[in-house]
Amino acid sequence: MWRTATATATRVLRQLQHDRRTVAMLLGVPSLLLILVHYAFDARPGVFQRTGLPLIGVFPLVSMFLVASIAMLRERRSGTLERLMALPVTKLGLLLGYAIGFAVVACVQATVTLTVGVRVLGLDVAGPMWLAVAVAIANAMLGMSMGLALSAFANTEFQAIQFMPAFVLPQFLLCGLIVDRSEMARPLEIISNVLPLTYAYDALRAVADEPDASSAVLLDLGISVAMTVLALGCGAATLRRRTP
Repeated sequence: MWRTATATATRVLRQLQHDRRTVAMLLGVPSLLLILVHYAFDARPGVFQRTGLPLIGVFPLVSMFLVASIAMLRERRSGTLERLMALPVTKLGLLLGYAIGFAVVACVQATVTLTVGVRVLGLDVAGPMWLAVAVAIANAMLGMSMGLALSAFANTEFQAIQFMPAFVLPQFLLCGLIVDRSEMARPLEIISNVLPLTYAYDALRAVADEPDASSAVLLDLGISVAMTVLALGCGAATLRRRTP
């Protein structure tokens, strides 16, 4: 399984290496959006200090969701995935390879975005920086895993893109970034408690406010990692030996 995962991850990274525009967008767009938010609230710096760090996790999650879902869909539609599945490889090893390849990009992306936020835009982080980096990377990987899993339900790239407003945008609205969840209607508050982005937001919010790594932060981080693993497992279950 590990040989399959390593070979697949290497192939994914080589493909991304030759697609410089995609790499530039993956690394640059989240930082540019963060800069936009900073200057949009230039007269209200407290708003940026409150939302900046959570957005560092949300922006990479969204971009990795889109790139991973479209990339996997192309593999399915081009027949590459079907040819790979004809070889003596395991589904989990194959999907793990895709996850490792995109995880490398997610690590660089989250680190670049966090560096811009803290060093360039003056974002204050009360908690340890290593924990902020870890949570940001976990959020990007969560978006990647959801994109890989949901790509199985799309037949075209347009359909894959539509999963973003259908699946990610409601989580963005309900995670607590815009309105505190306790102020929402009770049904929406209950729904928010089972959404992956809620725990990703809570972890980054706690890192931004608390000087020490509390058990709550580690719990939210653990839940995000568990949901990432669950999404990868669902993605492995949707892999078929033959594409429709």
